[in-house]
Amino acid sequence: MKTAILSLLLCLCVSQSFAQGWKLVWHDEFDGSGPLNTEVWKAEHGFVRNEEYQWYQEQNAYRQDGILVLEGRLDSIPNPRYQAGSRSWQRNRPYARYSSASVNTRGTYSFLYGRMEVRARIPAVCGAWPAIWTLGDRMPWPSNGEIDIMEYYQIDGKPHILANAAWGNDRPHSAVWNSKRIPFSHFLEKDPFWAQKFHIWTMDWDAEAIRIYLDGELLNDISLVGTINGSIGNHVNPFHQSQYILLDLAIGGINGGEPQPDAFPMRYEIDYVRVYQKK
Repeated sequence: MKTAILSLLLCLCVSQSFAQGWKLVWHDEFDGSGPLNTEVWKAEHGFVRNEEYQWYQEQNAYRQDGILVLEGRLDSIPNPRYQAGSRSWQRNRPYARYSSASVNTRGTYSFLYGRMEVRARIPAVCGAWPAIWTLGDRMPWPSNGEIDIMEYYQIDGKPHILANAAWGNDRPHSAVWNSKRIPFSHFLEKDPFWAQKFHIWTMDWDAEAIRIYLDGELLNDISLVGTINGSIGNHVNPFHQSQYILLDLAIGGINGGEPQPDAFPMRYEIDYVRVYQKK
């Protein structure tokens, strides 16, 4: 019965987009239960970015009754790269106190322009840093271009939902940002039970602009006229090249805030990821 209902809902959603001139070209509905499809999704490992607290490992990403779960856990994982006295945040921690998951389609699927739609329920708690994003599959960051369809984290001690794009300038590892930061209270005022529900994030991307929506509300409208890399990125526009998909649940770090023990296990749940392109 559940499979039949899901199939009907998918047909209805696809029909609506079809009526608007879109064709479904790629999707993952995360049907069934068990490990994630490793032919599509590649897992990150270890301490990766942003001085985050978690150790990424593939076993924290799994399918459960048609939902992809990225689970943050209290943990104690020895760091094989530990070096006492190191100035590197990835080496000076003897243990990871948390584990989580980050998966992406690098090398398996990328797309140029279109509509990307993700239905998800995020852990709206301090310490959680869930994200839906894409990265260009050519050039180093940020000259490859980054699109943050969704980020949730603390700013000045208050939770926000963000919708961003970033590209390169003339300095290595330094980005130019177009960022919209919406206080989480904006969504709670409309629905006090917002955090308990699934929501739909949408990115519409063409040669002129990137538009990011949450449940149909426009969060950021990014003109591509000025998104030009600096000299390191050869003065090209990174948003005229294909991008791959990333889903992750970070914990703590530069933006995540300090997690509380009673927030675990954290569950970031993704119902589906769909990509459409114009017919």
